[in-house]
Amino acid sequence: MEPLNTLPSDFLWGVATSSYQIEGAHDVDGRLPSIWDTFCKLPGVIDNGDTGDVACDHYHRWREDVGIIKQLGVDAYRFSIAWPRVLPTGTGAINQKGLDFYSELVDDLLAKGITPFVTLYHWDLPQSLQDKGGWPNRDTAYAFADYATTVVEALSDRVANWTTLNEPLCSAWLGHLAGVMAPGIKDIRAAVPASFHLHLAHGLGVQAIRAAAQLTPSVSIVNNLSPAVPASDLPEDVAAAVRSDGHTNRWWLDPIFGRGYPEDMVRVYGVEPPVQGDDLTTIAPPLDAVGVNYYFREVVRDNPEGDGPRVAAIRVAGAVETAMPWEVYPQGLEDILVRVAEDYAPPQIFVTENGSAWVDEVAADGSINDTGRTDYLRTHLEACAGAISRGAPVAGYFAWSLLDNFEWAYGYDKRFGLVHVDYETQKRTIKASGHFYSDTIAEHRAAADAAAVG
Repeated sequence: MEPLNTLPSDFLWGVATSSYQIEGAHDVDGRLPSIWDTFCKLPGVIDNGDTGDVACDHYHRWREDVGIIKQLGVDAYRFSIAWPRVLPTGTGAINQKGLDFYSELVDDLLAKGITPFVTLYHWDLPQSLQDKGGWPNRDTAYAFADYATTVVEALSDRVANWTTLNEPLCSAWLGHLAGVMAPGIKDIRAAVPASFHLHLAHGLGVQAIRAAAQLTPSVSIVNNLSPAVPASDLPEDVAAAVRSDGHTNRWWLDPIFGRGYPEDMVRVYGVEPPVQGDDLTTIAPPLDAVGVNYYFREVVRDNPEGDGPRVAAIRVAGAVETAMPWEVYPQGLEDILVRVAEDYAPPQIFVTENGSAWVDEVAADGSINDTGRTDYLRTHLEACAGAISRGAPVAGYFAWSLLDNFEWAYGYDKRFGLVHVDYETQKRTIKASGHFYSDTIAEHRAAADAAAVG
């Protein structure tokens, strides 16, 4: 890792959110249910029975939230579009009120000098498409391309930075194999086709973006990646780490860079991706950038009884852990960034999510001194600097997350925000970590300006 003052002068600083986690307004202005609205209603699947029905009420409070983004001083804001807000049944009639919401958001960001980075899919598939088979159904990929065209035609006169999918691993493996995320399926025979059709949606989506874009687009996909480390030197644990790497990393990177699906993992799963014709070419268009989401490394042992890759993650004795509890291991970010650069050579890499949950305590004066999150931010930014020093083309960093929010199966207990949200009053308070991030950006910008003058 390297000091923060070694980050390049044009390094982009951002914050990130996603639609279902912050917007609320689940049945307002024509929006229809997503698979997460349905999943949250199932008994016992979300901690405390929480839902995203209200979340941070960003749909009604977005102007305040954009003001906070401006106050933090970031360059860019990464957010996602809610597919069921724009095309409520997944295809067909456009909901103009939904499009207008995002159009106004983009206008306000640009007016405040903040660059919008738009993610088209962050897991909230319209329930109507799930009812027709969801991601295991090839038609969903074509529906995604049509949806992408709709959004890009509406916003690309002002938006240049586009991401097709966020963390398709979670949609496929956690949603269709582990069953802990929507739609809650536990079947490798559904998970592998889902993974492939997500990749197909990505490839078709890239085509759609480039065909419809008015500004020259920068197009990317975002994957959550983790270095895989064996828990011991035992041969079975070493082999488990190879499978873990295949499951978490290679399965999601190899196909989009034209290498096809890892043969060792196809054998492990026992299910062939349902490739047709020239699909492997379609899913591997040249990209302008890739996004890397990083939270932890995977330390694994062999688990013959496990699903999918047949591994079990272990907790590292003596490690500093977040509230998830995930090991704090910033070197893993540096290593995975360098690995992506060396193995796949993308033109640019953005750290599109990186952050940590802690048990935040609100002091009597209303302040939140979240030293754990501040330290996490500092060390992982140093990891970005370290990766750049090793030749990785890391162009920017988006802190996860702008706001405390609905954290999927964990509900509202796990707080990742730079900004605290009191869910009863919806009051926002910038935490110490948010002030640290803001100060770091200001110092970096001042140093870059001084160097340019000098």
